[in-house]
Amino acid sequence: MSKTKLIFPVVVAAGLLLIFPASSRARNSSIELRTNPSAPVQPVDEKSMPTVAILLFDRVQIIDVAGPWEVFGGAGYKVFTVAERTDPVISVYGQRMVADYTFANSPRADVLLVPGGITSEAVANPRLIKWVQDNARNSTQVMSVCTGAFILAKAGLLDGLSATTVRSGLELLQMAGNNIKVVYDKRYVDNGKIITTAGLSSGIDGALYLVSKITGKAAAQRVALFIEYNWDPDGKFVRAAFADRYLPNFQVADRDMISTDGDADRWEIRALIARPASTAEIIEFAQKRIVSETPHKSSAVVITKRAITPNHSEIEYKFSDDQGRPWRGVVTVDPAAEMGKFNLIVKILRS
Repeated sequence: MSKTKLIFPVVVAAGLLLIFPASSRARNSSIELRTNPSAPVQPVDEKSMPTVAILLFDRVQIIDVAGPWEVFGGAGYKVFTVAERTDPVISVYGQRMVADYTFANSPRADVLLVPGGITSEAVANPRLIKWVQDNARNSTQVMSVCTGAFILAKAGLLDGLSATTVRSGLELLQMAGNNIKVVYDKRYVDNGKIITTAGLSSGIDGALYLVSKITGKAAAQRVALFIEYNWDPDGKFVRAAFADRYLPNFQVADRDMISTDGDADRWEIRALIARPASTAEIIEFAQKRIVSETPHKSSAVVITKRAITPNHSEIEYKFSDDQGRPWRGVVTVDPAAEMGKFNLIVKILRS
C-alpha cells in the first residue's frame, strides 16, 4: 500500500463530467470520462487490474518515474515503488522519495518499470541488478525509460535485442551488452516482453503504448486525453533522429548560442562568436570541423563553395549520411552589430 494519498475532486466544466473517486493514488481508482452525466459509473475490480513495480535508486530521473506513473495510475493500474532500502531515495534534482517496498519484501508485479537518471551506481550495484533479473523473470512486461536501458543491459536482458535510450547514450548502449541493436529513430522499441524507450518524456509514450497493449487502445487514448498529452502512437517526434545528429561540435572559446532549431530533415544554428577574431578564421575553424568530424556519414564531406572576405565568409558542402541519404550544408560568418563579434549561421538540409 502506498504511503502517499491524493484525494481527487469532482470537476464539472462545459457540460463534461469527470469523476475521480476519493481514494488513494496507490489504489489507483478508476477515472471515468463521461459525456453523458446521467450515465452510470462502471466500477473497477481492483483485483483484476495489472500491477506495476517501479524501481527507485539514488539519482533517478524524476520524470522517468512520474510520467509513466501518471499514465499507469490513470489507467487504473496498481502502482508501487521498490528500492534497496527504506531510506529516502534522492533524485537527480533533489526530490526525495520513500519506496513502498524493499528488495527483500517486494511483491510480484505484472509490469516492471526501470527508470533512468544517472545510473552508474545502479549499474554497479549487484543487489539491484539481481533484483531486476529476478523480477523481470516473474513479470509479464518489462519497460525501461531513458538510461534505465543500461540497467537492463547490465542484467543481460537486452542481449540480442533491439533497444533505444536517450540520444546521448545510444552509442554507449550498443557496447553495454551482447549484440544489442540500437534504434535511434523510435520513441520506444517493443521486443515482446522487453520494451525500451528513448529519453525522459518518451517514458510517457512507452507507458501509453503498454496500456494500449494490455488494456486496449481506447484506455490509452482516455488516459492521454485526461493528462492533456498529445499522444502520437507513431512517435514522429524522436530527438535522436533530428538533423543535428549530422553536425559536428562547433564549441569555441567565446560563443553565445542564439538559437538551435530544426527537425529530422533540416537544422539551423545561430551563434554570436568573439574568438576566433575574424570571418576568415571562423570559417576555417568551421570547415575543419565539418570535414573531419561530421558524424554518422557514409561518404567524405565535399566542400562545394568557399568565399572569404573581411565582411562575409561562406562555405557550402555536401555529404551522404549513414543511410545513404544526401545532405547539403551552408556556413556563413558576418560581422555582428556588437563590435568585435561575429554572427555564425550553420544550416543543413536533406537534399
